[in-house]
Amino acid sequence: MASRHNLSTVVSFEFWRTVKKPSFWIATLSFPLLFAAVIGIVFYSSKSSSDTSDQLAKEKFSIVYQDESDVVLPQVAENLRAKSVANKEAAIEDVRSGDIDAFFYYPKNLSKESVEIYGKDDGLFNNGKYSAVAEQMLKISASATIDNPELIAVTQGTISTESTTYKENGEVSAGWFAAIPPLLFLVLFYLTIAMLGNNLLNSTVEEKENRVTEMILTTLNPTVLIVGKLLATFMAGIVQAVVMLSPAVAAYFLLGAESINLPNADILSQLTFDPTAMIIGALLMIGGMMLFTGTLIAVGAIMPTAKEAGQYFGLAILVMFVPFYIIMLILSDPSAPVVQAFTFFPYTAPVTALLRNAFGSLSVLDAAIVISTLIILGTIVIMLSVRLFRYGAMEYSGRLSLKTLRLKRK
Repeated sequence: MASRHNLSTVVSFEFWRTVKKPSFWIATLSFPLLFAAVIGIVFYSSKSSSDTSDQLAKEKFSIVYQDESDVVLPQVAENLRAKSVANKEAAIEDVRSGDIDAFFYYPKNLSKESVEIYGKDDGLFNNGKYSAVAEQMLKISASATIDNPELIAVTQGTISTESTTYKENGEVSAGWFAAIPPLLFLVLFYLTIAMLGNNLLNSTVEEKENRVTEMILTTLNPTVLIVGKLLATFMAGIVQAVVMLSPAVAAYFLLGAESINLPNADILSQLTFDPTAMIIGALLMIGGMMLFTGTLIAVGAIMPTAKEAGQYFGLAILVMFVPFYIIMLILSDPSAPVVQAFTFFPYTAPVTALLRNAFGSLSVLDAAIVISTLIILGTIVIMLSVRLFRYGAMEYSGRLSLKTLRLKRK
């Protein structure tokens, strides 16, 4: 009963100590603030681009053209207020002198030669209007000579495609709609370790730096203390996740999906939640978090200062990103030896296995091996971190060495 009371006390103390730190809220609020800034920029940019496009569409400029391909129809050119000329050099000179805004030269063989466009400099972004009008003259003219609506759609590039693929058992494959839900476990794994791992690492060093470890260990069992720190860190992670997701959810329902370039409700309804893949993803995430958090606590128990311990946090993040250097190989050839090595090596297994699980290349047997390895090794590392903290809590001047650990055990 006392142990249970001590655990709740540790969890409560560590949780409130974490959430009261300004650095916690700076890291937590920076994401939604950045998200809000991006949404504002996207909204303003889309509105500005739309206004600019409307303005350019209304803007008139003088055009002359020479068509040796005989594709441009005179009535199409007339609608765009373009006049035909016979002298290419004279037309270019008129543009250079400012008498004409733009000159389009259509060569005889459009499939092998480029359309030449000459125009008055109107700014880096506004100069694109010349090529847009030149292409428009060709497309409208080509479409006008074709009576078949299907061929017109082909020439204008408006043909839409719909693909259906089948698994080995004959069932329809959901593709990306089945891969996205399991990938959420990978995102959650990264956010937890990246944003809270450093706090977890430093939490085991702060007591040593503040010289209060002796007082803590007289009233608490080291196992209770370490487990309490882990639970408090996960609770703080839940707070961060809620705070970070709130602006996105609010923007989605208030502004709509199209205004912030998020998928609409129809696409979200097509997401496929495979129970097996979701269960495997959840277990892989839990096992990976146990291994990495246990390792960070062990490092914190060994190091005498937070500055020295922080160097190893960067190494942990680097190890987590290593599988992304071979992500194309993971997706295209999951049976490759290097992919297999990354799948079963404990510290690259969480990310590699989560990717393979999301894209359907991780068998149930391989998943069981990886999950068992991560959970068993994670448990061992957490137990080791408790022992290291027990003996390294009093090491204020240097790292806890293996020699010192053996002497203290004797």
